[in-house]
Amino acid sequence: MTKNVLKGLLAISTVAAMMSVFGAQAQTATSTAPDAASQSGNAGQQAGSSAPGSASQGGSMGQQGSSPAPDQSGQGASMGQPGSSPAQDPASQGASMGQQGSSGTSGSTGTTSSEQMSGSSQGASATAAGATSAGAAKLSKSDEKILKGMAQANIDEIEAGKLAQTKSQNDEVKKFAQQMIDDHTKALNEAQQVAQEKGVTLPTGPDAKHKKAVASLEKLSGEAFDKAYMKNAGLNDHRMVLAQLQRDEKNAKDADVKGLATKMTPVVEQHLKAAEQISASKGGATAGK
Repeated sequence: MTKNVLKGLLAISTVAAMMSVFGAQAQTATSTAPDAASQSGNAGQQAGSSAPGSASQGGSMGQQGSSPAPDQSGQGASMGQPGSSPAQDPASQGASMGQQGSSGTSGSTGTTSSEQMSGSSQGASATAAGATSAGAAKLSKSDEKILKGMAQANIDEIEAGKLAQTKSQNDEVKKFAQQMIDDHTKALNEAQQVAQEKGVTLPTGPDAKHKKAVASLEKLSGEAFDKAYMKNAGLNDHRMVLAQLQRDEKNAKDADVKGLATKMTPVVEQHLKAAEQISASKGGATAGK
């Protein structure tokens, strides 16, 4: 009986010991599994953190490797932000860098263009002023006097011709007067053009002598007017002007002034011949009445 009890107790003790061992192993397995899961999770976290880090590094390397030299202002902006967060948007960095580079370039370009335009304008004005001064300096006092004398003769003939057009009743005289207006107006315009190029101021009205002559003619009418006009404006003035032009053609030093005298001489010669014919013709001054 006692032996049987002892055997039963021994069996129970053995079973209990085995259960205790199995329980400890189960606990060990249970605790080990969470640890493994925890380690796996940590490993996953490390891998995840490493992956963004690698991507960030790759992005940084990509930024550093792109366009090493074309944009100096962009490099300056990148170097000026060494401590910026790696997670910052590269696109926004590029936009900021682009804005800095473009604003600097446009400002420099604008200033340069404005200065160049201002310099070009000043240079053009100086050139124009220099050309005028040079033109005026080229004309001697004697040539300036010749030019003014030719302009004055043209003005006097034009004024006398206009008066004859309104007061004369003779067709030949009126026709002659119109030719004086046309030819001497053309010659005056040419003299004014040369004077402008040379910086010379020309007279704008009849001289004192011809003002007096016009005043005297205005008091006359009919045949008396025609004879007085043809004698003074037709014969006397053209003889005097022709002789002066011939002297001017020889004495003028400036090519343009000499050219005016050469061009006008045959015209005045023709005027003088026409005046002589009208005055010499029988009743020429009264023809057409």
